[in-house]
Amino acid sequence: MRRRDVIFVIFGTILAAVFIRLGFWQLSRLSERKTLNRELAARATTAPVSLSRLPRDTGAMHYRRVGINGVYDYTHEILITNRTRNGSPGVQIVTPLRMAGNDTAVLVTRGWVYAPDGMTIDRKRWQEPGTVTGEAFVENFTHGAGQPRLVQRDRSFRWLDQATIAQEFPYPIEPFRLILISGGAQRGPNVPPRVDVPALDEGPHQNYAIQWFSFAAISIFGMILFVRRK
Repeated sequence: MRRRDVIFVIFGTILAAVFIRLGFWQLSRLSERKTLNRELAARATTAPVSLSRLPRDTGAMHYRRVGINGVYDYTHEILITNRTRNGSPGVQIVTPLRMAGNDTAVLVTRGWVYAPDGMTIDRKRWQEPGTVTGEAFVENFTHGAGQPRLVQRDRSFRWLDQATIAQEFPYPIEPFRLILISGGAQRGPNVPPRVDVPALDEGPHQNYAIQWFSFAAISIFGMILFVRRK
């Protein structure tokens, strides 16, 4: 074999090794994701604790069930727009909950409401009794590229970014939010359908691993054909 052919084979071998390493790295990420999912699922099924007993780390409190007791502040309620449910457009209603003896409010996603344009509802139509005692689970704020607030719509957001949301209230808010599971009226014309606990998926790691291993196989097979031809 000529020198350039040897260099080609060496390069192909290195490339295949890199692809294989990336494939095993994705399998490792998949294993970590499965472990995290099992932990989150266990948190969601444990007995609820009070907000004061939550760990202060937002990662450690994620998905934990909590008991809530307080009064809704409908004046400062906000909406998360363009949230689908069973293929239908709508919004999620997020209401601050004020608790006795605490000047910090916590945001509670009370439910989802159908909206043909994914943005517009009659907020007063969905006001439940002001005092609520129930259960919820902890969800973290999200981050994304762009502007989370819809400038031309009052108190409407694409997603809940903590720094942006905090400016909307005359009092401090907790560094996490809650998804209401049960509490208050469960049925009635003014009770929005509750938001389901999101499914825990395993992410794209398995597909990525298959992709990298496929690239490695193509590299190896290509080198074998090349050497046989030579």
